[in-house]
Amino acid sequence: MATLITLLTDFGEADSYVAEVKGVLLSRVHGAALVDITHQVPPGDLRAAQYILSRAWHRFPRETVHLAVVDPGVGTERRALAAAAAGHYFVAPDNGLLSFLPPDAQFVSLTIPATAAPTFHARDVFAPTAGQLALGAALTHLGHAITDPHRAPLPAPRQNGAVAVGEVIYVDRFGTLISNVVPALVDGRPDARVTIGGTDVGVLRRTFADGERDQLIAFVGSGGTVEIAVRDGSAAKNLGVGVGAEVRV
Repeated sequence: MATLITLLTDFGEADSYVAEVKGVLLSRVHGAALVDITHQVPPGDLRAAQYILSRAWHRFPRETVHLAVVDPGVGTERRALAAAAAGHYFVAPDNGLLSFLPPDAQFVSLTIPATAAPTFHARDVFAPTAGQLALGAALTHLGHAITDPHRAPLPAPRQNGAVAVGEVIYVDRFGTLISNVVPALVDGRPDARVTIGGTDVGVLRRTFADGERDQLIAFVGSGGTVEIAVRDGSAAKNLGVGVGAEVRV
């Protein structure tokens, strides 16, 4: 099976940046399978990048290398990291993007070559490191071990009596509002009602088709948390809310 390397960035598709990163990878790892998770992360949006990567990485087989670059601090004193967890490898800036990794994850701080462009570490630092990992290099041979990676985990929901209180942590391209509330917080009660930003959405349903066209509907999404959508429409536009909006169940 070909070596798998996933890519997640905020580079978009209008410029040469993604192609340059892929060119470096393919020059080092001939025959590698490059899988684009997304290059449409909103520019500099570390929370969105963390959420997307936290959903996707464990769907891939062990030994996959995940190259993730959303890096507003590129060229500053922020560290460049490689990490290992659960048989997977990760390369990313030390800005909280990898905060979803478990406490037993191993991290190393990478050396930034003097020749690296200070505005394009994805190409000149992270891609070469991902290539080395894909070729079997030991994590400890790539940098010096650290125990203090920057952690900025996504917010967690809380329990307020019988009510689970959380917030929207991501808005997908359909305008679906994805919260951090898990069904276990309300014991899967069929009568549990969902409100967002003070608007009553109703009880949890099973899927989009359980609602009428243009109707708000709440359900447990494929990521395992409560989501609010509008059938054939956008909940974000309908409600005028986004990331950070309070969700109560």
